[in-house]
Amino acid sequence: MNDNKHPTLTAGKYLISPLTKALENGWYACSVSIRSRSGRGTTDPVVRLTRLFRDRLAAGEYALQEGLRWVASPGSAAPLGG
Repeated sequence: MNDNKHPTLTAGKYLISPLTKALENGWYACSVSIRSRSGRGTTDPVVRLTRLFRDRLAAGEYALQEGLRWVASPGSAAPLGG
């Protein structure tokens, strides 16, 4: 089940949206959407992170921090950690 009730954050020209998913084993997986809001077109890559969490809020916070780390990277092209 996807649970997208995490706060989004605007960082410069990016909108960062953490996403979590409850797994059958009770753990939580997370992803992060990093939407560019400038230029003629927008991009919206969604990156699935490999780290699992016992707590939904911790998973969402981790995804948000990874998104912030990505947009802070020079050129914003560095891969996210898992």
